[in-house]
Amino acid sequence: MSTSPAPKPNKTAILAIILVSYVMIVLDTSIVLTGLPRIHQGLGFSDAGLAWVQSAYTFGGFLLLGARAGDILGRRLMLIVGLGLFTLASLAIGAAQSAAWMIGARALQGLGAAILAPSTLALLQTTFAEGAERTRAVSYYSAVAGVAASVGLVLGGVLADWISWRVGFFINLPIGIAMIVAAHRHIAGTERRAGQLDIVGALTSTIGMTALVYGFVRSADTGWTNAGTIASLAGAVLLLGVFVVNEWNAKQPIMPLRLFASRERAGAYAARILFLGAMIGFFFFTTQYLQGVLGYKAALTGMAFLPMTLVNFAVAMTVPRLTRRFGNGRLLAGGLTLSLLGMAWLSRASFDTAYLTGVALPMVLIGAGQGLVLSPLTTSGIAGVAPRDAGAASGVVNVAHQLGNSLGLGVLVGVAAAGAGALDGRALLAYRFGAALTGGSVMLALPLLCVCALILRPRKAALAVQTGANA
Repeated sequence: MSTSPAPKPNKTAILAIILVSYVMIVLDTSIVLTGLPRIHQGLGFSDAGLAWVQSAYTFGGFLLLGARAGDILGRRLMLIVGLGLFTLASLAIGAAQSAAWMIGARALQGLGAAILAPSTLALLQTTFAEGAERTRAVSYYSAVAGVAASVGLVLGGVLADWISWRVGFFINLPIGIAMIVAAHRHIAGTERRAGQLDIVGALTSTIGMTALVYGFVRSADTGWTNAGTIASLAGAVLLLGVFVVNEWNAKQPIMPLRLFASRERAGAYAARILFLGAMIGFFFFTTQYLQGVLGYKAALTGMAFLPMTLVNFAVAMTVPRLTRRFGNGRLLAGGLTLSLLGMAWLSRASFDTAYLTGVALPMVLIGAGQGLVLSPLTTSGIAGVAPRDAGAASGVVNVAHQLGNSLGLGVLVGVAAAGAGALDGRALLAYRFGAALTGGSVMLALPLLCVCALILRPRKAALAVQTGANA
């Protein structure tokens, strides 16, 4: 008796589910930014405490656990669980009545995203074959990430001005439900694999990363010599050291250290942390600069990011063609150089800076750079990974992304607070903006060095060896 072959997966539908789910995650990273002044006033946050609205969204080690859970329990199941948690937490954020409520709900939303994010990238890896097909899918994945971040700023500003910042989170409810239904219909369930979840690794990495971020954010209020700051940073180093030892010895680690054996992947992870750290600082501080120094309303602030958004999208759509012509390494180096130039230029803006020449044009460079960088970073981060490690590799890519966001913001909040002295009002905001974006420029110079040393140079050496062998 013959059995009918399994139906071919609808790759278009699966890609749409992946992209919309990922857009939800990225959108909620940025949609809150243009509403921060309203959140600040309405829920009673301190200046430094406001950073926790973003930092609480960090999912750290739970991203790694969520990724490995997808490998063991099935990626469709984890995608649906992540969507459910994320959607419910969005509802709780929209209803927040206090700073503690807001931070707690954001942390729960981060947990949902920790399950959801690696599932989307792992599904992309296992659905699309390595090569041109996957490059195109990854380009779309990275493009929507960059565009969603910028659209979130515009949407968040419009909603904060015209209705309420809360609406930006309520809209996740119908989208999340629709994606759960679509996932049930179009994504085939995967077989569960024997294995156990690395709970020790998840706890030590999550608590360690949280302590590291907390130490940097706390330093902005209390200084680097404060006992609590020192204890937090020391505890972070200890816990992250335990995490690495645990991963070395665990039978089924949530972050297999073999992923770092490739210089290209290791360079991509390091560059992603630094690049995203600079970019979250750009969004966070530029939003406050536009509203607090230049006096823009929230809606106009969101629209002020359009030069970056439009250029980002246009450039990102050309990445598959540019990759075939120049390769990942060169695109990364070029994109990081453009972003660095734009960030350094924008850091010079002050009270009387003209929007067109002092803000919009630097944003064009930053947008072009981001459009060139994100897709090659993602491709390099999952290059050559075996199918059994697809979830773990996607987890590391997403951890690098979110750790960069959270740790980068913590570092730049500390940089912005240093040397402010007795400044207040607009003068304080202008100083913080300039100091933070100068720090962000340094953060962009470092991944450029990583790419040159770990991705560009080894490839050139390999090509030279291959050319010599064929001579």
